[in-house]
Order: sequence, then structure tokens, then C-alpha cells
Amino acid sequence: MIPRLAEVEIRSALDRQAAVAIIGPRQVGKTTLAHEIAEGRPSVYLDLESLQDRARLQEPELYFQQQEGKLVILDEIHRVPDLFQPLRGVIDRSRRAGRRTGLFLILGSASIDLLRQSGETLAGRIAYVDLTPVTGLEVEADRRSQERLWLRGGFPDSLLARSDSASFDYRRDLIRTYLERDVPQFGPRIPAQTLRRLWTMLAHNQGQLLNASRLAASLGVSSPTVSRYIDLLADLLLVRRLPPFIGNAGKRLVKSPKVYVRDSGLVHSLLGLRNLDEVLGHPVAGSSWEGFVLETLIAAAPDAAASFYRTAAGAEVDLVLEFGGRERWAIEIKRSASPSVSKGLHSAIEGLKPKRSLIVHVGEDSFPLTGGVEAIGLRALGEQLRAR
Repeated sequence: MIPRLAEVEIRSALDRQAAVAIIGPRQVGKTTLAHEIAEGRPSVYLDLESLQDRARLQEPELYFQQQEGKLVILDEIHRVPDLFQPLRGVIDRSRRAGRRTGLFLILGSASIDLLRQSGETLAGRIAYVDLTPVTGLEVEADRRSQERLWLRGGFPDSLLARSDSASFDYRRDLIRTYLERDVPQFGPRIPAQTLRRLWTMLAHNQGQLLNASRLAASLGVSSPTVSRYIDLLADLLLVRRLPPFIGNAGKRLVKSPKVYVRDSGLVHSLLGLRNLDEVLGHPVAGSSWEGFVLETLIAAAPDAAASFYRTAAGAEVDLVLEFGGRERWAIEIKRSASPSVSKGLHSAIEGLKPKRSLIVHVGEDSFPLTGGVEAIGLRALGEQLRAR
């Protein structure tokens, strides 16, 4: 098992809250982590995709009463959204009886459905923890390990596959599962071939500004339809819409979001890139690396507001992190061991006035650059963000 940084956060949340929800894409390791956390304490596990386990919950309050004193793990909770109401009753009765924490561990594969359902009924009773694919902080810091993670992506079965070819096949099957099973479950009926084409277009345009009209023209659908498709991929935690920074009224800023396929391994699979040589020889290499670094840094600073900065005049920085409105960091991402400060980055720093200006590079060393900019390795910056 790959040690996950979220484990500490989940254990802490169980010690202070009645219910904890682990939110993450399918096959990202939620179930494995839940069983790891349950070891050493009385617990019961229900897979709500199983008809047998769902049958146990025909009278949910009675069943939960019978499990008193145990941590109840409910996997794939979105399969039985009606459970949230009885969960609230059980939690409230347990609180009155003096048992206030560590009652339920809830696992879900889609953000919006789970957040909406639980937010309506479990306010003040539940904590949320995001579990992303494995990030650059959860593997060894050496370049080989980082590039293996970048190539294969962070889904554990893909990362740990016996070969690059086996990893590629796993990701191809995962994409098919989403297209044929999960997307129809969570959203409107979308032709699998249309969604695959859109997903592949997004991979080709990794990290570019969203142009729904252009994508719609290529797919033969309307712009609102493309927006709904992207919304669904975002709700399934497969796509990230990074919003533009909007805090500088004196500049003409870009207003469209940038769109990333969140897992670099899925980017490479969608584009048919099977090994590192093929990735490095493809035009997507730089933007794929940018997305990989960006996901690691955002996961390391989950409470920071993330955006990008770009002006009509060409000033640009890949990632802006704001910490509670008190502090701002400007982060540029370069797949280079000898980065330099571009004119566009220098102009962006002048406009943003960040407390720290950094360029993340592929090496491990940290060193100063011109204009107060720091060059830093991904692992070092991620650890600094986690330590804040």
C-alpha cells in the first residue's frame, strides 16, 4: 500500500466529528485507505454497490443501532442517497447518549452529489477529506520516481503496474468504465463516443483557456452542451477548471478558466502515449507536466484559493495561491533544470505583488533568480505548503 498523506487528516477528523466523508475519483484508493484506518478498532464495512449489503439497510436505523460501538464504513454512498436522512437521526441520538465522534466513514466518487446530499442533512455533523490520485509528495523524491508517477498517473493500480504497458492498459480500461458506467449514472445520457472525443480534446488542450464554442463546433453540439459535459467531468473529479485571478482591477485580465485533465496518466492514455519517450516527444509534454505539478501543489495546500494570472498584454503566472486573504504566492512551472525569469512572469509579479515568487523546476535544488524569484523543486515546495 502507498502511504497516503490524507490518512492523518482522516484519523484526526474521526476524532472530532461524527461522520467523515472521503471524496475522490473511482479506484483512487478510498476503500483500501478506509480498511487501513479501520484496523485496530471495531468496524463494519458495507459496499453499497453490492445488492447483499444494500439489503442489510432496508431498515437502516435498526441496522445502525445494532452496530453501536463500531465504525460503520459506507462505500459508494451515492448509490443510496436516501441514507443521509437516517444517518442524521442516528448521529443525533448517539450525541445525546454521549458518543459524538467516529461513527461513520463515508466514501463517495463524485463531489457534487455527495456534497449536496450530505450538506442538506448532516450540516455540523460531517467533515470532508479529499483523496486525490497519488501526488508527487507521496512517492520518492528522486527524478525517476517522479517521472514514473507523471507518466503513469496517480491511480494506485496504474502506478504500481508491472510495466508501462500494463499501466497503459489499466488506464484505458478505467476510461472505458467511466464512459460506459459512471457518467451515465451521474449525469444525463451522453453518447460515450462523444464524451471520449471531448475528453481527448481536453487532453490535447491541457492547461489551455476554455473555449466552449470551439469545442462545440468540433463535436457538433452546442456550447451549453459542452459546458454541461465539462461540468460533469469536473463533478466526477476528472477535470479541473482553474479560475482566473480577478483581484487586480487596474489590469485587463483574462476571464476564462483554464481546463486540465487532472491525472497526468489519463492525459497520456487519452493521447495514446505509452511510455516516457513518447510523452517527451509529444507537444503535450510541457502542459502535462504543468498539470501534474499543479495537482500536487493544490493537494498540498487544500485550504488555499487557487487561480492563474494572465493579462491581455501577456503577463502570466501558472498558479496563484492565496492563504485566507493574508498572503499570496505566485508560482510558475517549468519543465527545466535551469529555469529563467521571463518578461511575462516579471510583469505578472509586478501586477500581483505576491509575498513569494517561485519557479518550480525538475531538479531538487533551491536557488535565487533575478527579481526576487526563487527556483525550487516540486517536493520542497510541496512540503513547505503542507507545513503552513
